[in-house]
Amino acid sequence: MKIALINHGCPKNLVDSELMLGLLAQKGHDITLEPESSDIVIINTCSFIHDAEKESVQSILEMAQDGKKIIVTGCLAQKYKDELKEAMPEINAMIGPSDINQIVDIVEAIENENAEKYISKISEKPEYIYPETVERQQITMGASSYIKIADGCNYHCGYCIIPQLRGEYHSRPIEKIVEEAKKMADKGVTEIILIAQDTTSYGIDLYGKQMLPKLLSELNKIENISWIRFMYAYPSQVSDELLDTMAKLDKVVKYIDLPLQHYDKDVLKSMRRPDFDYVDLIKNIRAKVPNVAIRTAFIVGYPGETEEQFNKLYDFVKNIKFDRMGVFEYSREKNTVSYDMKDQIPEKVKKARYNKLMALQQGISTEINKKYIGKTIPCIVEGFTDDGVVIMRSEHDAPEIDGLVYATCENSVVPGDIENVKIEKSDEYDLFGKIV
Repeated sequence: MKIALINHGCPKNLVDSELMLGLLAQKGHDITLEPESSDIVIINTCSFIHDAEKESVQSILEMAQDGKKIIVTGCLAQKYKDELKEAMPEINAMIGPSDINQIVDIVEAIENENAEKYISKISEKPEYIYPETVERQQITMGASSYIKIADGCNYHCGYCIIPQLRGEYHSRPIEKIVEEAKKMADKGVTEIILIAQDTTSYGIDLYGKQMLPKLLSELNKIENISWIRFMYAYPSQVSDELLDTMAKLDKVVKYIDLPLQHYDKDVLKSMRRPDFDYVDLIKNIRAKVPNVAIRTAFIVGYPGETEEQFNKLYDFVKNIKFDRMGVFEYSREKNTVSYDMKDQIPEKVKKARYNKLMALQQGISTEINKKYIGKTIPCIVEGFTDDGVVIMRSEHDAPEIDGLVYATCENSVVPGDIENVKIEKSDEYDLFGKIV
């Protein structure tokens, strides 16, 4: 039987999908990336916010209509382990995010016509341990590749269900991560991107202290890697040692992804987030890491957020001028602290606050991008437009979430190359220039 996989959600989910395909490939199973030509479809789902859940459910319905045998994996399976099967009896099996090592047994049971119609392998208490003996079967291979350095989370933010779905924080050993990065380099990957629910807590559970600086130092020694990026830094864990390491290591890009979520202290307390003054943190990052770009994310419309509190956030963004910023309207998720909070904000108000903050950031981004005009900056080749323009990214832009650089070129380049680009013009999110 041919097996296909549909992936939803974050890069952490993508790695899980590739690990499942790796487990199946080890056992000689026939894998395809085209669901229409498959017999069994694995749908790796996301349950971070309501829109992500809808997207995952839509995939399940489509595959059921096509008559496929369906295995639902990931966060949606963990969150709705009883309700999902009842609502969609066409599902043949479900696996939680910490049970991906069960995928081979489940596929083989479904292939056996005598097997029970429905199989569930979902841990009551999830505990994600990375399967180190598995080589990922990569779905996407290009200039960049994600490496998961840990999974799970020990924080319990008021809006987030991830700790209930993935369990406590577990770091991978440094030598295993370095080994994986070397394999990526051998395959032609130029940029590695470190991911976890919180990369800055890496190593505390294994080594008794923060080890992200040490890990970055070890990865910096890998010959064929040009750029190293880490995502999802936690505000209270951004240490001077980490910033000094970023500044010192030539391959670590000068970019920090720092989801702050809000600025008002009372809202942050309600969110169960660090509630110190973030102005000093931002100043320290900019002082210690020259030419750094800071990306952040905020939630608007959290239960109880007043107009005055939103305006504090607005003024903070206006004064700090983040290089990159995302905004989310608060999504009310069952089994989170905020679900039952009073003073839920009307959707119309959430949308208005979202639009106002994003309009502010659009103006800030436009002004920041203008400063690149006339400068020559290193950029990584991602691909090409239909009319031959080179699609690139600067070190200040992470894949899929930030802007792009569009460049003309007289010589041939290939994805993964890092070339100098002279910037000639800009818009609110992207840069335009020529390779020199």
